[in-house]
Amino acid sequence: MTRFFLLAMLVVLGACGDLPQPYRGRAGGSAAQLAAPPGVRVAVPRSDALMLDTVGADRFAESMADALRVAEVPAVAAEPLPLDWRVGLAVTRRGSDVVLRYTLRDADGGELGSAEVPPVAPAAWAEQSETMRREATRVAARNLAGMILQAEAARKATDPAALAAGGPPRIRLMPVGGAPGDGNTALTARMTDFLTQAGFLISDSASAASFAVQGLVTMAPSAPGIQRVEILWVVSRRDGEELGRVLQLNEIPAGSLNRFWGDVAFAAAQEAAGGVQRVVSNAGGMPARRDGTAAAAPVRGLEIPRDNSLPAPTSTAAASVPAQR
Repeated sequence: MTRFFLLAMLVVLGACGDLPQPYRGRAGGSAAQLAAPPGVRVAVPRSDALMLDTVGADRFAESMADALRVAEVPAVAAEPLPLDWRVGLAVTRRGSDVVLRYTLRDADGGELGSAEVPPVAPAAWAEQSETMRREATRVAARNLAGMILQAEAARKATDPAALAAGGPPRIRLMPVGGAPGDGNTALTARMTDFLTQAGFLISDSASAASFAVQGLVTMAPSAPGIQRVEILWVVSRRDGEELGRVLQLNEIPAGSLNRFWGDVAFAAAQEAAGGVQRVVSNAGGMPARRDGTAAAAPVRGLEIPRDNSLPAPTSTAAASVPAQR
């Protein structure tokens, strides 16, 4: 059976990877300073429906995220992670004016509410003055904060998972991407099986999940007739924090995975599920045993070959990589 090798596992809370760090360097933006932040993070991606160029759309998304943070909503101007809620922005012409409409959606894409900012003249909108942008986003953020609190209250009042304390952690497994052949389907199915065995409840709904896992496969030539397979699993939390990464690699005969993955998907998912479990456990997300310790199984079969051309950790076992601040 093909064995994948776990190269590194980032398990430090708050590790600074290449995913957004929304509160760093922002005075007043720290989550610890929010009076009563909701249990979700809100993403404001750049919108192509704002009648602005790319720079203007980016600035507007940043202003919207800033205004939401002022309204005590954890927010970031970026594409959403699997458990993020999102704000959609669009403008339309209404008579001689321009109207900004904003829409709040949950992580499953369900619309939670929408509203409009008072109309402005087209010339004022095109100019995008700092004053106009700040006022428009301030009004929108205030209303969005109310929508978010109402939606959170409704969810907690009706969702048994939100009311229950403890129990198996709920995780949303995103469909794996990037693999040739049936790799995406096979890896997703096998990862579902092994995460379930590891003690997780797999959630089809992002609103019911506390954690999320994204898998991405990269295939690249390594030597004549050889391909390098890299599988990266990113583990994140509802508040947008990246908890860790599980990186697997192997070298295979070129083209041997172009159709069926079979035992390769089985072996990769079995090992990766143990790594995901360890990441969540180190973040305090696994239920405790009776002796008070977290229920995390050891990660097995993760030795790194000495002839591996990539830099190996200092140990032959899975390595913790400290945060680079």
